[in-house]
Amino acid sequence: MEKAPVSICIIAKNEERRLPDCLASVRWADEVVVLDDDSVDKTIEVAKNFGAKVLSRKMDIEGRQRNFAYAGARNAWVLSLDADERVTPELAEQIKKAVQSPNGYAAFSIPIRTFIGSRWISGAGYYPAPKVRLFLKDKFRYEEAGVHPRMLLDGKCGSLQGDILHYSCRNFGEFLGKLNRETALEAEKWIEDGRKVSLAGILRKTVDRFLKNYFLKGGWKDGFQGFLMSYFHSLYQLMSYAKYWEMKQK
Repeated sequence: MEKAPVSICIIAKNEERRLPDCLASVRWADEVVVLDDDSVDKTIEVAKNFGAKVLSRKMDIEGRQRNFAYAGARNAWVLSLDADERVTPELAEQIKKAVQSPNGYAAFSIPIRTFIGSRWISGAGYYPAPKVRLFLKDKFRYEEAGVHPRMLLDGKCGSLQGDILHYSCRNFGEFLGKLNRETALEAEKWIEDGRKVSLAGILRKTVDRFLKNYFLKGGWKDGFQGFLMSYFHSLYQLMSYAKYWEMKQK
């Protein structure tokens, strides 16, 4: 089988359980780069068994870590993934066509289908939630921020329709643990940026996010699950502020 001239770049830490399915979904690409963050399980062994190129770097800042992985790719086109993600066959075919005839685009956004356990989170703004994942590596980089880094793209962005499947967390407990970690990083980012954040502004954003995700973005269609995800999305703001306030006190 002729493989597509695309480098798959995956950042991973202790992902021996989820990495095999991710790697199996990208066998159509002619290079896979796994950037390992000091794993203590069999992540590196799994990657090498699939024929991946393995790089090692301890994570400091998410944006910097991703940019390091892209710099290690040999192809002009890069598809950026996490170890808990999978490429559907439909998306793989679209990517092959896109890199052959990009029509002047330097990047493409891709819908992300997120799961908690086996439950697809279809509402509350979680789908299609397209993100730029396929790009020319000399036209794209991430802001070097610890959480939710902004993309910096030099060129036009197109869109693909096939999905990336994102198996985010095994259950809501794991999801809340991730929420706790990310809000701590968000608070640190606000401090480092010297951002002026007020309680009144945060309360307004908290309420606004819930209303938008639950009513405008279809959270109500998913019943209790949709309510929870809308609530958690709004809680992100309040939790970040609580940690920001505590850091400022110190």
